[in-house]
Amino acid sequence: MKGNPEERAVRLGEYIAQTHATVRTAAKAFGVSKSTVHKDVTLRLRRLDRVLYEEVRAVLQSNKDERHLRGGAATRHKYHPED
Repeated sequence: MKGNPEERAVRLGEYIAQTHATVRTAAKAFGVSKSTVHKDVTLRLRRLDRVLYEEVRAVLQSNKDERHLRGGAATRHKYHPED
């Protein structure tokens, strides 16, 4: 989804807030790069909708805090697929 960056930022923010999606998942769903998602939800969304920005920031922080757990699970599954 290209088009209007402000509209995209709000739609990305709503998507992330509703689904608790990661930046990578949101980028894939909207057909844009991870950098675009990050810029939209941190810079543009902050100016456009402060309440939504705070919700998205909380989701992204949660995802960041859990990242090492998901990575460990993926590695464990790679080397021990029966687990």
